[in-house]
Amino acid sequence: MPKIFVKVKTNSSQEKIVEIDESNYIVYLRAKPHDGEANKVLIERLADYFKVAKTSIRIVRGIKSHDKVVEF
Repeated sequence: MPKIFVKVKTNSSQEKIVEIDESNYIVYLRAKPHDGEANKVLIERLADYFKVAKTSIRIVRGIKSHDKVVEF
């Protein structure tokens, strides 16, 4: 399963995904990092970006961190 490294910027004025290289991304989210809200939105945005099902994405490291490892 492919893994990517994601730096999450929460509480942003805009939502976007910036590709640094094929395995490193910066994701800007409007959601606040409270009660897992930002993680839910992150998975939704990544699913849209990579055109995969939300259920096929999981955060394998960094649940409570801005630096995450995401697996497809």
